[in-house]
Amino acid sequence: MKNISTRSAKRGLSTSEVEVTNISPHGFWLLISEHELFVSFDHFPWFKDASVSAISRVELPSPHHLYWPDLDVDLAVESIEHPRSILW
Repeated sequence: MKNISTRSAKRGLSTSEVEVTNISPHGFWLLISEHELFVSFDHFPWFKDASVSAISRVELPSPHHLYWPDLDVDLAVESIEHPRSILW
């Protein structure tokens, strides 16, 4: 019988490239590859009434693209970095 060992990620290290680190009444913070961004509900109102679980379930399909499958919301990282320059 073969001995198969598995290794887990070191404790304390994120295994995700994107995660929601905090949610407040004004918006939420995303950590994307060690870079933190604030997503304001004023600039991105479709998140305001979303559940914590829907906001927290975010994917990074490419380095500059975010997707929230529960909300069917796609955003370019640039639109979060410079929300006033984006015309909706």
